[in-house]
Formats: sequence, C-alpha cells, structure tokens
Amino acid sequence: MTRITNEQIAADDASKRSVEHTRKLQSIEIVDPVFKETYTAYVTKKSAGWRGWIPDVPEVKCEGKTKTELLKRLTAQLREALEAREKAWDKKLEEDIKAGKLDRLREEALEEIKAGRVIDL
Repeated sequence: MTRITNEQIAADDASKRSVEHTRKLQSIEIVDPVFKETYTAYVTKKSAGWRGWIPDVPEVKCEGKTKTELLKRLTAQLREALEAREKAWDKKLEEDIKAGKLDRLREEALEEIKAGRVIDL
C-alpha cells in the first residue's frame, strides 16, 4: 500500500542550484504489509526515469522507468530488507542465548515469580 503525502518538496541541496534546476522530491508513505509500519520514501524524476530511497532503511534505494515501477521496487526492497533484519535479529538472539548472555535476566525473572511480584496477564 502506498500513498503520496506531499506532492512536491524541494531537495535538500536546493541552495547549491538555481531555482530552475532544483529537483522536486515527492514524499511517499509505504506501509509494510507484515508489520504494519509506515516508512517514508522519497522519489524524484530523473531524465531517464525515477529514483527513490527510504532514509530509515538505507539499503533501500532503486530506480525505475516509471513511478509505478519504482514504487513496486521500493516496496519489494523494503520487505526484503526488513526480512533480512528480522533474520539477523533472530540469529543474534539465539547466539546470545547460547552464550549465556541472557541467563541473568532469566534468573531475575524466576526470582520475581518466586517472590510473587509477577501479575499473570
């Protein structure tokens, strides 16, 4: 799901160019269908197509011949990047568990349960 939030926003480097040569950016909200998180993408028209990126997920940047193609690619790359981050997180958590880095937290939780300071949700 994509929706345009701002039609035209001047580029950050507008001060380096004259007004006639300032590229226009469009701010697009892309909603990740799995986590229901919203990410802001910036797209701009180039001479041979469109370019876009998502600042919060720096590995997501691509180009497309049309704006529609670009948005599809951005959405697909975002999903891939988020899945890769999730896998990396899971792997790191498993490594930390095996290394005993979470044992102290487990022990503290068990002590809280034994002392009756835990509320059953």
